[in-house]
Amino acid sequence: MIRLGRIGYLNVLPIYHPIESGSMGNGYEIVSGPPAELNDLMSRGQLDVSSTSSIEYARNPERYYLVPNLAIGSCGPVQSVLLLSRQPVEELDGKTILVSSQTHTSAAMLKILASHWGITPEYVTGDATSTLSTGERPEAILAIGDEALNLRYHPDYPVRIDMGEAWRDMTGLPFVFGVWVVQRADFEARPEEVRQACDVLLRSKKWGNEHIETICELACENSCLDMAEMRSYFDGLVYDIGPEELAGLRRFYAELASTSLIDAEPELVFLPGMSC
Repeated sequence: MIRLGRIGYLNVLPIYHPIESGSMGNGYEIVSGPPAELNDLMSRGQLDVSSTSSIEYARNPERYYLVPNLAIGSCGPVQSVLLLSRQPVEELDGKTILVSSQTHTSAAMLKILASHWGITPEYVTGDATSTLSTGERPEAILAIGDEALNLRYHPDYPVRIDMGEAWRDMTGLPFVFGVWVVQRADFEARPEEVRQACDVLLRSKKWGNEHIETICELACENSCLDMAEMRSYFDGLVYDIGPEELAGLRRFYAELASTSLIDAEPELVFLPGMSC
């Protein structure tokens, strides 16, 4: 059975709901978790095909193929990757930022943007919701996913920097937060099964995009967002890898390499036998 990794956030609902509901067939073991956990499972070979942080591919490009035309990103505000601060960003130099333990890509992105802003904060990893529940108030928080959607209007954090928008302001390009990757070893062992699983993901994405109102209704059932807010959220997301997204991804990898967050810019190698 092919093991599919699924980010445990609302943002991938358009891709996974058709599979999980059975309308795209079954026969897949779906493993859900935050991006950092899926990165770890993929790096240890415990998933066959998975959504992962963009930085995971950059760290281990020799292990993976990219799934063509499947990603999660934004061409501006993303709403679910936020730097929440008690003071203006330029005053965070030397201050501590609590970074969600669930993210790798957004944490690296923050370091790139901080350098662009001319500040050098300290970073600690933790859980924002748990920390805030104790009454503690860090100077700033990097929150992602559903937690960011829930905390974005927290009264103690009047400064809200949407990281997708900040990247667009800096580069003029989209930002690709996550990609779907395939274990090369698994593909070599059973290429047709792996290609079929990737085809199912792509057909599910198409269904989700065509039925986005249904997806929004489902997402609202367990969210603090109303229907209009949910539609606005999904409208800001990009699930394709077109020329602009590829340029944004390559720019991110170039920035990572220039700041020694990865050893070198990786070549983007897509799954053989599938059109990009």
